[in-house]
Amino acid sequence: MPEAEMTIAERIQAQLDTLTRAERQLAHSILENYPASGLGPLSALARDAQVSAPTVARMVQKLGFRNYPDFQAELREELKAKVKNPIAKHDTWAEGAPSGHVLNRFTEAVIDNIRLTLAQIEPATFDAACALIADTERPLFIVGGRVTHTIAEYLFLHLQVVRPRITHIQSTSNAWPHHLLDAKQGDVFVIFDMRRYENNTLKLAEMARAKGATIILITDQWRSPIHSVADICFSNRIVVPSAWDSMATTLLLVETMIAAVQDVNWGEARTRMEALEDIFDQTRLYRKFT
Repeated sequence: MPEAEMTIAERIQAQLDTLTRAERQLAHSILENYPASGLGPLSALARDAQVSAPTVARMVQKLGFRNYPDFQAELREELKAKVKNPIAKHDTWAEGAPSGHVLNRFTEAVIDNIRLTLAQIEPATFDAACALIADTERPLFIVGGRVTHTIAEYLFLHLQVVRPRITHIQSTSNAWPHHLLDAKQGDVFVIFDMRRYENNTLKLAEMARAKGATIILITDQWRSPIHSVADICFSNRIVVPSAWDSMATTLLLVETMIAAVQDVNWGEARTRMEALEDIFDQTRLYRKFT
């Protein structure tokens, strides 16, 4: 992936294996409170990471920046992108809109989002997440926000057929506290949180983590603050020529997860599917043409 298309967090993650011990220590310190960690003076970042100022300067250059001010300028641009509202996003695209029909421009953006997202996902991490989701010994909770509740419900609807002990939680503060009453060590929470990140969802994640739950976060390329308490984090590219962000890449990830979990639990999933089809037949939910 070209560096110009990567966030600083993605650049750091791509280079972790090539860093020295001190640089790796600095990298983890930056990522722990990203992007705010890099917005202060160079000396403060070095002190917080317990490394030298020259280590910070070398690291910044390894990431493709001439100096620390250039590094900070890019961080500020990322921070502005994280909090853009739909009107600001539309104006950004309108200013530099390329020629061609919106169908082509939008499709090209989605394809790029998919390509760049998949390049950042480690198959082993994906498999580990699916194994957690498929483990029927672990109660599973799926959480979405104001917009992402639709895709959270889509995941819930399919997994409800594949496995038992699953709950769909709305992140509104008058609904989710009840679901945390019985949350415990080993429970799995799949949480969706995209820009503009929601305070209710962050508080839910923090409280679930405090109870010992395992958290799988599905977020965007800038990463929700929830990443600091998540065990597994999937960052999806969401930018398209629109006032709204795109969920196409996120939906691809979710549908792939559904297929993987179904395969892991196929014996039980098939039995549940057959039972559900029998219920559909009895209730005449679907029309029969034979």
